[in-house]
Amino acid sequence: MKLSILSALLICHAVTAGAETVFVTLEKDNALAVVDPISGTLMSTVPVGQRPRGIAISPDGKTLYVATSDDDTIQVIDSETMKVIGNLPSGEDPETFALSPDGTALFVSNEDDSMVTAIDLKQGKVTKTVKVGVEPEGITVSPDDRWLVSATEATNMLHWIDRKTLEVVDNTLVDPRPRALSFTADNQQLWVSSEMAGTTMVLDANTRQIVKTIKFEIPGVTEDLIQPVGVVIDSQRQKAYVALGPANRVAMINAQTLEVEKYFLVGQRVWNLAFSPDQKRLYTTNGVSNDISIIDLEKQQVTKSIAVGRYPWGVAVKP
Repeated sequence: MKLSILSALLICHAVTAGAETVFVTLEKDNALAVVDPISGTLMSTVPVGQRPRGIAISPDGKTLYVATSDDDTIQVIDSETMKVIGNLPSGEDPETFALSPDGTALFVSNEDDSMVTAIDLKQGKVTKTVKVGVEPEGITVSPDDRWLVSATEATNMLHWIDRKTLEVVDNTLVDPRPRALSFTADNQQLWVSSEMAGTTMVLDANTRQIVKTIKFEIPGVTEDLIQPVGVVIDSQRQKAYVALGPANRVAMINAQTLEVEKYFLVGQRVWNLAFSPDQKRLYTTNGVSNDISIIDLEKQQVTKSIAVGRYPWGVAVKP
């Protein structure tokens, strides 16, 4: 009997230890929602700074970084205690940012100043500011740490920044109002969403040129509602997923043929996306319906909707 109880406790602990946690920034609540996606429950809501939007988690899963735009800082949060343990000098009105693959540097888009701020995370200091085009928004670092790429909404351009020198070495003209950027895991492609054109562009990362522009057509949804924002690609480059804003859909794209295969109906005004650690689920933040959707990627269906708070924007997942 004692052995059975001990076995049950060990199994329970293993399940708990293996389950991920989803963190969601709530732009109008000045808070983070902490969600257990397996049980489908909102576990807690944690106060943070004013107007939180961009969010990322360190490679070791111990630290959360949250852009609190109206406080002009990136807050550093312990992912276990959910306590703010520091603030980073981000420049004015930070919204989006990118972590280096090794977790030692952070790069912030400063929309009002037309620049990117580079921060050394060990020192907590700005190491350089890089002048880019007008209204930088989307930003990403390639997995091999070769490129830092900044998308500027008003310039309609991608700025390719050498990670070693932090100098702009090339520019690529793209469709109007580029929003989100995502490299494939093999570093060969960069995917870019265009909110105004209703497209997603796939670029060859070596030539830095567009190889395919993907257009979205949804029966019963007018073209003006299709506004691509968040984009993610699985680690095997089999499928890509694009959040389509007020179209309330997530597009599933064959990442080999670059053709749209399916649309998932999610909550209202879908903003951003994140995979579960095993990439069997996709989490979406739905700004207007104040919830997140969970898409089972094996079954290819939306399985849950979880109310989280007002205006969910960014999402990060802890294994």
